[in-house]
Amino acid sequence: MTQLSGKVALVTGGSRGIGAAIATRLAQDGSDVAVTYNANADGAALVVDRIKAAGGRGLAVPAPATDADAVANAVEQTVAEFGRLDILVNNAGVFPTGLIGDLTVEDFDAAVAVNIRAVFVACQAAAAHLGEGGRIINIGSSLADRVPEAGLSLYSLTKSSLAGFTKGLARDLGPRGITANVVHPGNTDTDMNPADREGAEVKLPRIPLRAWGRPEDVAATVAHLAGESGRYITGSAITVDGGVNA
Repeated sequence: MTQLSGKVALVTGGSRGIGAAIATRLAQDGSDVAVTYNANADGAALVVDRIKAAGGRGLAVPAPATDADAVANAVEQTVAEFGRLDILVNNAGVFPTGLIGDLTVEDFDAAVAVNIRAVFVACQAAAAHLGEGGRIINIGSSLADRVPEAGLSLYSLTKSSLAGFTKGLARDLGPRGITANVVHPGNTDTDMNPADREGAEVKLPRIPLRAWGRPEDVAATVAHLAGESGRYITGSAITVDGGVNA
């Protein structure tokens, strides 16, 4: 029996990259897993196939993170399909860039809608279903703590807010036996941020391990927090960045 046998997880933004790796790992550890996606239906279907290949039940739910009702409904669909919810991983996000003088209020609203509001909505909806041993894991960014270059102020604002929100969740939900933590990935090799893209080599000297992370590195940390081994960790921020923020 694996550490997450009988558990049900929902991973937002689970059709690609880090979200897909998290969904796959949770299934390998025994969970049934639902994933949300925006437009990448084919990618979500492939992730569901991986979940099933790992022995779990899978579900793909179209739920753009910009649509608060769709995000809340994704939680309800997961519960309706699998009968319960034990683990919520808020992974969906956008990466806005631009100097402060070039950003608009519309840019701000769009970033907040996905990176903050959707997380709040999903957590609120999930809290109604999570029981003793429930887990909320928010995916932040190493750029929440340190900003090594210009043009990242809006993104860092949204991701740093998750730390405070997660601490509040830990206080709100701890008496019910539910933990809440945030995982901050660093440079991670995904299709959105490939390690071999132009200019990526400039970042290597900043990384003590001299290598980009893999989505599976983040997924392993999430799996630890989601399982019994993470039962006494709550209100914490764990950085998976090869030492960039050391």
